[in-house]
Amino acid sequence: MAVPESPTVPPAATTLAGAVGVWRALPVPVLLYLAAVMIPLGATVGGLVLTDLRILLLVLIVPLTLRLLSGAYGGVMATDILFICYVAWGTLALAVNNPERVVQFAGSTGVEFFGGYVLARAYIRSAETFAALTRALIWLVAATLPIALYETVTGHPIVVEFLQRLPGLTASVVPAYTIPRFGFSRVQAVFAHPIHYGLFCTIAFSLCFVGLRGAMPDTRRHLLSAVCALCALLSLSAGPMLALALQGMLILWVSLLRGVKSRWLILLGLFVLAYVAVDLASNRTPYKVFLTYATFSSGTAYWRDLILQWGLYNVGQNPVFGIGLNDWVRPAFMYSSSVDNFWLLAAMRYGTPGFALLAAGYGWSLWRVGLRDFDADPALYQLRRAWMFSLVGLSFTLVTVDVWGTLYSFVFFLYGAGMWLLTATPGTASATAEALPARGLRLRREGGVRPPLTSGATPVFRRAQPAAEPGRAAPRLTRFPPGSRPTDGRK
Repeated sequence: MAVPESPTVPPAATTLAGAVGVWRALPVPVLLYLAAVMIPLGATVGGLVLTDLRILLLVLIVPLTLRLLSGAYGGVMATDILFICYVAWGTLALAVNNPERVVQFAGSTGVEFFGGYVLARAYIRSAETFAALTRALIWLVAATLPIALYETVTGHPIVVEFLQRLPGLTASVVPAYTIPRFGFSRVQAVFAHPIHYGLFCTIAFSLCFVGLRGAMPDTRRHLLSAVCALCALLSLSAGPMLALALQGMLILWVSLLRGVKSRWLILLGLFVLAYVAVDLASNRTPYKVFLTYATFSSGTAYWRDLILQWGLYNVGQNPVFGIGLNDWVRPAFMYSSSVDNFWLLAAMRYGTPGFALLAAGYGWSLWRVGLRDFDADPALYQLRRAWMFSLVGLSFTLVTVDVWGTLYSFVFFLYGAGMWLLTATPGTASATAEALPARGLRLRREGGVRPPLTSGATPVFRRAQPAAEPGRAAPRLTRFPPGSRPTDGRK
């Protein structure tokens, strides 16, 4: 994916992500969504399992989708249509295979998938809100560190166990109680599985280390990045570790070839060369070699290779509508029906057309965002790179794990949160950074009127100017980055 060379981040960009209070800068629906992600509450109503996340998205999805299709959020994009078609095809596939469950399952899955995506498309529309979302995710991960350390020692997910004891309510997830590894319990925190918790933390890693470079003091940025990495490692899952490794490799590659314009084409060529070399030099397929190093044991690698082989067999036998929610054909010794491959499971359930719609929608925007030229706006460049690094690491990891429920929704929420980059105007983010006030000071809209928010535009906030003293002009509270104060002859 072609990403142009990043220019040096000017000091003016240092206020971009941290200038406005994190929670104050985020729209209320986004705050409610993040609260639902981190507080897994649920209830059963008339046979339907409703979580706080599903209830929120059920309320918002119809009006937001109608406004999306009207072009209110930067125009209708190819990904919007492809994702809607994916939900429609998945519903049709379930109607063919499992007509008795189509309303419940297609409704919940469609709401979680497209609801998270369209919520982010609607409310994450500028560099300011995206940067605030980045900080919010980082602090949410950091807040889970104490309970993660407790759980890794005791094996008790205290938040989930506490929510289960609330009268009239229940946790929407249950304690995983997985087999310990290396003498420690695997941490699930507030998610359905330790793998989900680990992936959530890896998403915040690149957003912090890459996206906030120049927008946060390096010491704090490195410390928070280390916290995100530590939380991911406490899941003791190969998937999150793989995502961290891939993100680290991308960051290292950029550092080593900072001045090389074609470094991404070089990296792609090296991947192709490595694939061919492994294929020729090994008696195993490159995928089997990859699984050997991407899992904790050879037994796990062998099992996931069997899942791929028999999963593809099921796709070949049911290429159009898939198998829906029915059990899949596999050898008798494969006792578990779990499919640890998100992309493969989509093809198995909804057939080749369903997988093609999902993959095309996912890949189209990643490719288009990667081709955009943000040389004129270093702040946009850093945010774009952080978003892409997180999703690229996640995309490869989803070959070895599956996601469902809350994390399924959150993955596509994060994807939708970067769609504004397709219409962002270079120069607006850095310009906004120069005008943003320092944290903790009261904000007011300039002139008392909120500026119109157009496609790619970022609202500009300024600090209120103090009143002038008698016989003296009002002082200007202008912040100049170190070394950039204008020289006009004044001392």
